[in-house]
Amino acid sequence: MDTKFKSGFVGIIGPPNVGKSTLLNALIGEKVSIVTPKPQTTRHRILGIKNLPSAQIIFIDTPGIHRARKKFNLHLVQSAQAAFQESDIIMVMVDAIESESSEDFDYILPQLKEINKPVFLLINKIDLIEKPTLLTLIDTYRKLFSFAEIIPISALKGEGIPELEKCLLNYLPEGPKYFPEELFTNQTERFMVSEIIREKIFLLLHQEIPYSVAVEIEEFKEIKPGVTLIRANIWVEKPSQKGILIGKEGSMLKKIGKISREEIEKLLSTKVYLELWVTVKKNWTQKEPSIKRSLSL
Repeated sequence: MDTKFKSGFVGIIGPPNVGKSTLLNALIGEKVSIVTPKPQTTRHRILGIKNLPSAQIIFIDTPGIHRARKKFNLHLVQSAQAAFQESDIIMVMVDAIESESSEDFDYILPQLKEINKPVFLLINKIDLIEKPTLLTLIDTYRKLFSFAEIIPISALKGEGIPELEKCLLNYLPEGPKYFPEELFTNQTERFMVSEIIREKIFLLLHQEIPYSVAVEIEEFKEIKPGVTLIRANIWVEKPSQKGILIGKEGSMLKKIGKISREEIEKLLSTKVYLELWVTVKKNWTQKEPSIKRSLSL
């Protein structure tokens, strides 16, 4: 029986909004990455750590890869593309309800042909299609690229996740334990708090507010045992966006604060005083210094 320890990095890549963050959370069994209906919700390469008796799998959730034109989106795509080099295995995720390969997948395809490592294709949302449609999809993608494995899944329902995990172990190289067993992500509490607030903004206002929202944690400190004070600054690009975020007599900002605080308290296992305010940073997604700062928050 082979008892050698295996470990490695697995990049989760694909077009925007195909369910990469939902998959990461399902694989880890913890909320590692925020999930919203809005494309390009993920802005950073987020690590999720799966600890098994004989292996440690480090998953890398990435921003959606697409033909970017705006400066901010170019940074996100470049961040995602870095996963090609950093990963031992690449998992390309596509949406099963697409009847044929999308323009964004066509953009990714040539990049896959340049790498020399196992590439899995994950066809997500199989719970939304009939089996004959799935079989046709598998055949279509098989003709486009020589994938090491093609695995149908439903990240939301958990279908295919155990099979995916077993399959990854077959391809994972021998290696050390990169992170302590108690960790399920490398993200700081400060970062996770800012992501929770950004998620709630998108969930409550995803039609009214564009993706150009950032959350900066200005203060994060324990003010007495069991009580943490957090002050967060929400960036927007236009005064009209600020008005929408604040709402009539501050009602929307209070709502964002309330549901954010409830989740943050669960994360930190402490009582939280959360103070939010909104700042207009005109056209910040078009300015290099502001973009770099937002991606380092």
